[in-house]
Amino acid sequence: MAKGIIAIDHFAYGIVTISQFDIGLLSVSQFTIAAYAPAQYGVAYSLIAQIGLYLQSGHGQIMKTVAELVKMI
Repeated sequence: MAKGIIAIDHFAYGIVTISQFDIGLLSVSQFTIAAYAPAQYGVAYSLIAQIGLYLQSGHGQIMKTVAELVKMI
């Protein structure tokens, strides 16, 4: 597990992360929770992903805003 300002590993968390599973401010990942991220699956403020949940902006195949998710519940 990597942690720090720049974290690169299989599991990582930090400011800038590059990994398979991570949490970070700026993230390049397969699965992520981040502020800004290109990912395969993710949750972020601003997100580019295949499948994701975002707050402000998102682009991808299956994308939902947090507001849409709350309305479904």
